[in-house]
Amino acid sequence: MPYPPPQEPYEPRYEPETTEEVVERTHPRIRIVRTINALIHLVCAVFALVLAVHIVLVIGEANSANGFAHLISEWSSGVSLGLRNLFTPDSEKLATFLNEGLAAVLWLVIGAILTDVITRVGVPGPRRVWYRRSYR
Repeated sequence: MPYPPPQEPYEPRYEPETTEEVVERTHPRIRIVRTINALIHLVCAVFALVLAVHIVLVIGEANSANGFAHLISEWSSGVSLGLRNLFTPDSEKLATFLNEGLAAVLWLVIGAILTDVITRVGVPGPRRVWYRRSYR
């Protein structure tokens, strides 16, 4: 009786799984809202930065005849939100710090509120929660 021919050892052959990549397309309105929010954030941050630089120049007693100091002074008067004479202490440095510091903080708050409202109104999707109510 002859022996059967030797068989090759059984090795399961694995084929690599086909991988699938899920790419979510950003809704066009989301891109528009993000762009508008970035522009608002940039403008408000620049206004706050101008006011902060003016505070530093006044506290450091910069030469007001200098072109840069004059430019910053003019810009800061335009973006001070009418708060230039809100506080009137005896020291000019303290008055500038209080008035323009408050205006700079308000610009940052205005930018944050505007971007939040625009995001809540402009982004499509499920209804957003504006407030939470807890019951006990």
